[in-house]
Amino acid sequence: MENSTTLLAKISEGNHTLKSLYGLDSEVLQKQVLRYTTLLKSFQETFDNDEVTVFSSPGRSEIGGNHTDHNHGRVLAGAVNLDNIAAAAKNNSNIIQIISADYPRFEVDLSELNPDKNEFYTSAALVRGVCSRTKELGFTIGGFNAVIDGEVPKGSGLSSSASFEVLIGTILSELFNEGKLDPITNAIIGQYAENNFFGKPCGLMDQTACAVGGFITIDFKTPANPIVKKVDFDFTKTGFALVITDTGGNHADLNDEYASLPVEMKSVAKELDANVLREVTLEQVVEAIPELREKTGDRAILRAYHFQGDNARVVKQVEALEQNNFLAFLQMVIESGYSSFMYNQNIYPVNNVKEQGVSLALALSEMILKGHGAWRVHGGGFAGTIQAFVPQNLLTNYITTLEHVFGNGSCKKLFIRNTGSTKVEL
Repeated sequence: MENSTTLLAKISEGNHTLKSLYGLDSEVLQKQVLRYTTLLKSFQETFDNDEVTVFSSPGRSEIGGNHTDHNHGRVLAGAVNLDNIAAAAKNNSNIIQIISADYPRFEVDLSELNPDKNEFYTSAALVRGVCSRTKELGFTIGGFNAVIDGEVPKGSGLSSSASFEVLIGTILSELFNEGKLDPITNAIIGQYAENNFFGKPCGLMDQTACAVGGFITIDFKTPANPIVKKVDFDFTKTGFALVITDTGGNHADLNDEYASLPVEMKSVAKELDANVLREVTLEQVVEAIPELREKTGDRAILRAYHFQGDNARVVKQVEALEQNNFLAFLQMVIESGYSSFMYNQNIYPVNNVKEQGVSLALALSEMILKGHGAWRVHGGGFAGTIQAFVPQNLLTNYITTLEHVFGNGSCKKLFIRNTGSTKVEL
């Protein structure tokens, strides 16, 4: 913890270490200097705290394993350089006070740590849930003041809620527990808060990627005890950017589309006397196709075929990264995208075939990047975002083309950052 005036001086003098979080682009770094300066000044003006600690928690991007987690499969994900940052300090009370740009100021009283359905889907619910579970696990909690600035956009598929959850966990770890809350435990706490206090079922991928940083792979074969592994690969040395494009589209009435994916996959597993597809092999699925067609329908079989392919592909993607074979990795990103389009069929909703923004973005991506980069659907699908790995020499052309169709600002140029949720040493 440092004096806020001292931190402001360090930032203004350029004596900071933000490059590992935001890259080497001077324009981006200058923007971050202004962002941190504004954050600290806001904290000074709002709270009577001389000492302050600064934190950063990244968003995340799913890289491999599209719709595999709900059938106990494997995923590959990465932390990105869009983040939530916070200036925070103890307030020697039992109250947490948080101010966040574009959101109302709120408080959480730590004397009440039970879920409240009236608080579902709010930031206060997430804070209360993180504190409740942190205390249950034997860690210390306490009141603090915080100003938060978020650059992880909601609805982008970059997991703004998970980033926020592990940010709160990191603040509790540093202010009250000498940094002893490890990243995996922090992620599990965040998932617990989202499931039980926020009211949203979710897996562990999002929180783990945000908490750990870099590329991570998770095996959900035993969901209660997933195997998490950080992949040793430095994306910043590839010469590529990760571009997430928001194609817009109508997200309303997609619940049935999303729900059909695990339901249909599990229907195939059930016919093979299993609960989930992780418990069966591709050979078993193929052998049973004549009977399955009548019982589950062809789309369910195709989705099971996608699961088996993408689940196995994650292992090969990790191997390619660990062997520094980035070109092989890119080829598998493309294969995953084709599998999602042809077999998983989560690129556009069947009840609105006139609106196919994701399909259109993928077509344009292939036109520009074929033989040079990679592209695939990002996240749940049907509407929303796509992901592309774009070499620097094609970056301007790629963004110009996609934004010509989907609007200025629809493309976000990112990279996989190696640092997860952390105290920022300025």
